[in-house]
Amino acid sequence: MMHGPAGLAGRLERIVGGPRVLASAEDMLAYQQDWRGRYTGAALAVVMPGCAQEVSAVVKVCAESNVAVVPQGGNTGLTGGAVAGGERPAVLLNLSRMNRIREIDAANNSLTAEAGCILANVREAADAQQRQFPLLLGSVGSCEIGGLVSTNAGGTGVLRYGNMRELVLGLEVVLPDGRIWNGLRALRKDNAGYDLKQLFIGAEGTLGVVTAAVLKLFPRLSASATTMMALSGVQQAVDLLRFMQERTGNRIEAFEILSRGQIDIVLEHGPGLQSPLAPDAPFYVLMEIADSSPQWDAGADLQNLVEAAFERGLISDAALATDIAKAERIWALRHNISESNRRAGFTVSNDTSVPVSRLPEFIPLVTERIEQRIAGAAVCHAGHIGDGNIHVIAVLPREVYTTADQCEAAAARVNLIVHEASVELGGSISAEHGIGRMHVERLERFKPAIDLDMMRAVKAAFDPQGLMNPGKILRS
Repeated sequence: MMHGPAGLAGRLERIVGGPRVLASAEDMLAYQQDWRGRYTGAALAVVMPGCAQEVSAVVKVCAESNVAVVPQGGNTGLTGGAVAGGERPAVLLNLSRMNRIREIDAANNSLTAEAGCILANVREAADAQQRQFPLLLGSVGSCEIGGLVSTNAGGTGVLRYGNMRELVLGLEVVLPDGRIWNGLRALRKDNAGYDLKQLFIGAEGTLGVVTAAVLKLFPRLSASATTMMALSGVQQAVDLLRFMQERTGNRIEAFEILSRGQIDIVLEHGPGLQSPLAPDAPFYVLMEIADSSPQWDAGADLQNLVEAAFERGLISDAALATDIAKAERIWALRHNISESNRRAGFTVSNDTSVPVSRLPEFIPLVTERIEQRIAGAAVCHAGHIGDGNIHVIAVLPREVYTTADQCEAAAARVNLIVHEASVELGGSISAEHGIGRMHVERLERFKPAIDLDMMRAVKAAFDPQGLMNPGKILRS
């Protein structure tokens, strides 16, 4: 039963239809917590619009009723950004019904997708037009475009293509007063004033509701090859990346590092996964090289690269995927990390970044500090070494951390250790996961005061009532 302002439920039902307004605790349960179960929401209702005009009408009604709006997509985030925080009465706006691909312009290498489009479906639609949308992450089958834009998502392709900010040409956004801003321009050059779309990318729904995006496409890859390489440390991985870039240019599609501890967890808790290499090296790199040229022999090139890396002492072992199925099995080790870690224990996954040159210092520093200060923590590492974003992951045994309070207290200590170390080395406390609810206080601690002042000024200009996703990024 909805206990909000008088008449609110009826007004919302008239906009989207009665069945698309959920108000009972049972019906809202699946939307009221994040996928890891760490954050539980307190929304008055879950509203599921089917178009930008319905989003606009819902936002106007909420603004008139002084009710906050919390946008939600696939709800695959890691910082609680898509769950109502309970700071004030709120409606949770789930955009999953808005799942149309409005246009594909192959000649312009662009695709216009609504916010509820699942990433895997966008990639398939691009592929059908001999194009690719290169963003790829573990939740590819459930994350949605609106959330990816709003969190400025990264993934394994950032080294070559950049994160979501570099992949968005235009946006459609419902503003906090209900107006629809049509910024769906598919231009690569548009210097006519402020680039307004950039304000909403990474804003986590605090400035408006992203309802559609024009995405940048690339020629479909016609040749690729994958390898898994064993090496002795992070410095060797940094040196290996530089060597590979010098030898193969911009053909590195992905370059990911995994620690031995992370491999062990994935092999134990993943769904029938196997490693082509024995898990006895300190670190492993998964690398894919790819190109759109059908004349290029990717397999032969990769074999030559790996042999040259051996000769220079950069790697100690390697396995080359000789077909697509074997390549997918290698990449399954990377893409099953989040689920495997969750099965292994209470997982604290950090999302910091430091300059690539500082990674060999950063990784042993945070590992030692966590192991010394957090009882029972198993520390492992995985992520995007090419852009300085290696995820420091602490898996805490459930037999030691038995209550939610104990888990959250330990998580706060782990986060502080990692954030302090990243800032010490010239890094950021958030590389691609966002701030959400999890890191609001930490942002205040580590972000310069002038940065926070400018962010608050932008927020006040767009959302003077403070109704858009309150309590996320900035304190309510």
